[in-house]
Amino acid sequence: MITPNMHYADLKDSYLFYNIAQKTKAYLAQNPDKRLLRLGIGDVSLPLCDAVIKELHSAVDDQASKERFHGYMPECGAPFLREAIAEHYHKLGVMLSLDEVFVSSGASDELGDILDLFDRKSTCLVIEPAYPAYVDANIMAGRTIVHLASGKENGFLPQPSDAAKADILYICSPNNPTGAVFSREQLQAWIDFANENGSVILFDAAYEAFIEDDTVPHSIFELEGAQRCAIEICSLSKTAGFTGTRLGYTVISKQLVRNGMNLNDMWVRNRTTKTNGVSYIIQKGAAAVFTDEGRRQINENIKIYKENAKVIMRALDKLGIWYCGGKNAPYIWLRCPNNMGSWEFFDYLLNEIQVVGTPGEGFGKCGEGYFRFSTFGSQADTQEAAKRLVQLLGEVHRFAAFCAFRCRC
Repeated sequence: MITPNMHYADLKDSYLFYNIAQKTKAYLAQNPDKRLLRLGIGDVSLPLCDAVIKELHSAVDDQASKERFHGYMPECGAPFLREAIAEHYHKLGVMLSLDEVFVSSGASDELGDILDLFDRKSTCLVIEPAYPAYVDANIMAGRTIVHLASGKENGFLPQPSDAAKADILYICSPNNPTGAVFSREQLQAWIDFANENGSVILFDAAYEAFIEDDTVPHSIFELEGAQRCAIEICSLSKTAGFTGTRLGYTVISKQLVRNGMNLNDMWVRNRTTKTNGVSYIIQKGAAAVFTDEGRRQINENIKIYKENAKVIMRALDKLGIWYCGGKNAPYIWLRCPNNMGSWEFFDYLLNEIQVVGTPGEGFGKCGEGYFRFSTFGSQADTQEAAKRLVQLLGEVHRFAAFCAFRCRC
């Protein structure tokens, strides 16, 4: 009898966002007249920009022409897109060769696939609260996971220490779920730590387009020594609305070597073995993101999401609730009022004002007592959710109302 991967038995029963979906589904079944205001899952609500749509249509037309038809694409990415991405980095002051850029079907896929580069005996550091897939992907592989706690006292931005020693270091900045961002000095400390210990940083830069503070790097490769210790994984999902279109990119420097093995060469071998590349049509659309007009148009969409953040932050300021994020990130991480638990607060908002967020406990033990709002919803829904939040939590007798809610539960 075949033996399955028994590490799957170590996973939680279900994924965080599946639990949220089940709870909201049950609520709507009992309350079919209610409309939910969804500030939970980080899916975008604005369509692809015109520049991207035009290139997608053009690419479809190419596939209808014998002269312009494209079959299999290069496994590591089409040269025209790799060149556009390298030029984007050049504007950040980062010089890359085209073969240091790899096109992928999205950051989520790549964050899992990239683990092929590392022995299963290698240890993995996850800064909590953390995107659940970091933990789950390594549990599936049977790796030992080091959980580095962060909290309000350090702004959810811990610095390296002996407790953080591991082979693989996950760093996400701007962070999901907390919205916190590492300054250049803070990120440099992690780079120096990785180089001193021979670790590799998996740098999740999926939200770099939301950075507006000059003290925050858009790429880890802006900093000294990063090319010798880091892999950067990026996405167009939140940058350009590609959540349903799927495209990302990964940067691995040729300088990244461990135990005599060049990780860039290893990833070329991996991709040419395990993939047939991303579709021509999607890559053509993605290339438009990096044009001047494409950047202008997607920045208009990002401004709308940033305005949503301001709406939520103003509501929390009015209520006197502690939070971080929002300025350089599309997520706002808040302390649950009245010492509520995170799932308790989720149920409270769902039942009382039909607002859906994300319980912090779903991002690890350090997330208990915290809650995440996404700013990717529609402007109208975000404004209405903020209004309801203030009305609910700003009432003089809100604590008594909460106690009554607890009793009903």
